[in-house]
Amino acid sequence: IVTINNLPVISAGLDQTVCPVEMVTLNGAGGVSYVWDNGVTDGTPFAAPAANTTYTVVGTDANGCVGTDQMTVTISTSPPVNAGPDQTVCIGTPVTLTGAGADTYSWDNGLGIGQVQNINPLVTTTYVLEGTTLSGCIGTDTVVVTVNPLPVVGAGIDQSVCEGASVTLSGTGAVNYAWDNGITDGTPFIAMLSQTYTVTGTDANGCVNTDQVNVT
Repeated sequence: IVTINNLPVISAGLDQTVCPVEMVTLNGAGGVSYVWDNGVTDGTPFAAPAANTTYTVVGTDANGCVGTDQMTVTISTSPPVNAGPDQTVCIGTPVTLTGAGADTYSWDNGLGIGQVQNINPLVTTTYVLEGTTLSGCIGTDTVVVTVNPLPVVGAGIDQSVCEGASVTLSGTGAVNYAWDNGITDGTPFIAMLSQTYTVTGTDANGCVNTDQVNVT
């Protein structure tokens, strides 16, 4: 009697995508013993290969019959995480940080998890973004938010003049000045009644502040 045994249906497992720093474990199925190529021992973790690699397992069943299968380990490099361009704002200006290049995002400086963060920094701060892909690969990027102070704008000291006298108001502490009530900075005008004048000064960084002066 000659008994013909079927070859075992050996499985090397599903293909895997891993990060360069991960450990990989390969497990054969469908037999009773397994021999892998590339120096892999069945069921024993090993460091991820340097490049995408296909592994072949030879499985032997209880009858001594042999079957093979293959699987591929794909190496996913660190994701190109992007925290966005550096930003320069005036103090008190809201800032939106937006991450890109990964699937989940985590920010430092107490911002926590989330792709988009709305902040209002009081001082110049560097924010570090950590992005993670679905395969578990992690990449980082930084963004610097430069916070400029507001200019100390001065409208000058209060003035008391006679009705019809010429008055000149000049702002200080900034680069450009805009007055209300139709006044032009540094240009004389005729004062006909008591008023409070407000000057808005803008510095070289585009930051704005105001001050007032009373003309009696």
